Amino acid sequence: MEKFLIIAGPCALENEEVPLEVAQRLAELQREYPQFEFVFKGSFDKANRTSVHSFRGVGLERGLEILKTVKERFGLKTTTDVHETWQVKPVAEVVDVVQIPAFLCRQTDLLLEAAKSGKAVNVKKGQFLAPWDTKFVVEKLAYGGAREVYLTERGTCFGYNNLVVDFRSLPVMRNYAKVIYDATHSVQMPGGAGGKSGGMREFIFPLLRAAVAVGVDGLFMEVHPNPPEAKSDSATQIYLKDLPTVLEFVAEALPLTQKWQNRKID
Repeated sequence: MEKFLIIAGPCALENEEVPLEVAQRLAELQREYPQFEFVFKGSFDKANRTSVHSFRGVGLERGLEILKTVKERFGLKTTTDVHETWQVKPVAEVVDVVQIPAFLCRQTDLLLEAAKSGKAVNVKKGQFLAPWDTKFVVEKLAYGGAREVYLTERGTCFGYNNLVVDFRSLPVMRNYAKVIYDATHSVQMPGGAGGKSGGMREFIFPLLRAAVAVGVDGLFMEVHPNPPEAKSDSATQIYLKDLPTVLEFVAEALPLTQKWQNRKID
């Protein structure tokens, strides 16, 4: 049986200290939970921030240096977002998984370039996209030669400044590729905090439990030692100290979920 994927890390690579603190803890947890495959996540550029004045990240060169350090020092796999086709090649030289942001999930040239990299590709499902339409995203990646594809559910627009998760999307998308549930972006309130996104952190754990029960191949979680001080997504990142609680639940719940996930009723 393949290992359950845990993609975790700070939203933005805002400095060297926070990513390395998070990575060190992930490396410790990887030894404690060998049934999971840990992938460190950090964005070198948050190119779709609500306001032009918002912090975006440390940039490509410095961001890749941080991700390379995480990989070499802690032995963790890594991932980060790409926003333009020219970024794919240098990013793929460092990371193990190339991530496509939700707003760019239908950008054909970007998908084909990511597929051509030879790395696993994780596509965030756009907030505007029906789950059955992700089939065409996967087709584009297959056409480009991608061998390993993940689709990540991160909520669907529900009126203004609000997202909801339709849990029917998880089994639908699993018909096309492996599926990841994004536990932190799914509780965002996009643009709902006056020039930045707000969110409801208190619903992360309940919805996460529901996703594991429905059946997924992994979880995506943004974690930070002190979320209120994070320079991006401060309302929806998980406290690093609480990550073991999440992993303990998943470790206990997965065997039962996997026992029943292929059972059907008329």
